[in-house]
Amino acid sequence: MIPIIAEIFNRGISGVPSLFNVLKYVSWLVVIFVMKWYFGGAVNKSERNMHGKVVMITGGTSGIGAHVAEGLAKRGAQLVLLTQHALSDPFMVDYVMDLRLRTNNQLITAECVNLASLHSIRQFATKWVDNAPPRRLDMIILCANNSSPGKRKVFSEDGLEYDLAVNYLSNFHLLSILSPAIRAQPPDRDVRIIFGTCSSYLGGSLPNFAEHIAVDGVSQKQSKKEEFKSPNVATYTSSSYQISKLSLMIFATAFQKLLNAYVRPDKHANNARVVMVDPGWSRTPGMRRHISNGSLLGLFLYLLTWPVWWLVLKSPEQGAQTFLYAAMEANWGKGEGGKFLKECREMLPLKNEIFDEAIQKKLWEASEKTIETLEKQGALKRAQAKKEATAKQKQ
Repeated sequence: MIPIIAEIFNRGISGVPSLFNVLKYVSWLVVIFVMKWYFGGAVNKSERNMHGKVVMITGGTSGIGAHVAEGLAKRGAQLVLLTQHALSDPFMVDYVMDLRLRTNNQLITAECVNLASLHSIRQFATKWVDNAPPRRLDMIILCANNSSPGKRKVFSEDGLEYDLAVNYLSNFHLLSILSPAIRAQPPDRDVRIIFGTCSSYLGGSLPNFAEHIAVDGVSQKQSKKEEFKSPNVATYTSSSYQISKLSLMIFATAFQKLLNAYVRPDKHANNARVVMVDPGWSRTPGMRRHISNGSLLGLFLYLLTWPVWWLVLKSPEQGAQTFLYAAMEANWGKGEGGKFLKECREMLPLKNEIFDEAIQKKLWEASEKTIETLEKQGALKRAQAKKEATAKQKQ
């Protein structure tokens, strides 16, 4: 290095061979480094003692949720992973054992809960609430997310469009049943409910659930049937994914108001707070499926352009930072709650519908009516299937 500096001093810049080429490549590397740093987003710098705290998390086995689960487990949290995998599934057994080993934390368990099934959610949540005395619950993190590729309509077990079922209605159903367990926590406990959303809510409209229900395998909008009755909130003008994210944020705001309005028997103030988190665009399995449109050709093009996605999209670990910030930062355990976070800082949602009490009430009523109707239909199907199975057994 010293001879090169001496050469520049004695003969000038032109005396160093290929210096301009070197500078050109170095400048490109600097540009790439700066872009990667910028698109990588903010890093969580808050810390909190998580030992002894019980955290329930959905979507904790892949993508951003897996890194959130790992980050909390490393800090000593007791995790309850809600997963659609059977507890005897080799993948689930290996995943839990590996997570315990990597984090040196044996307090990691899993519960089989299919978020695409209202019956499965009710079975788990009812069992949790019926426990006496009430089980400890410090945090619920809702990371589970689904984005159906292309324009193909995929329906849940209950006949609801999959995106709307998993991203919104499952969370509404789960928290509606778990709300007594949340309110029963001691007044000195910092309870947080963290909702995972994304900027797709900006393109969302309010749902008309009847247009997202399958009748004989197709949605009512396609079949033009009217067997399903549900209060209409608005016209179906957005994709079910966008609708699910906007609906989730409206519900999160309304749920915080419900918690604040509750009068505790001990007369203490509400100690449960809602936090909405936008982790930013990340290279998760869902994002890959969305970009590739769920096709082999799309996957090939995604792999071909992977350097671009590597540059402009966060890694799942970077996407988990705002979730960890919401879980760790002391400020989010105070005040009225209902905060919206992005890039590890508080921001204001850009849709007025999120704060409209009339819309919150209509959406809440429509969601309750939809769940009631779908659960009745599901109960009839299960009863019929049981009857047929019993008849076959007798034969």
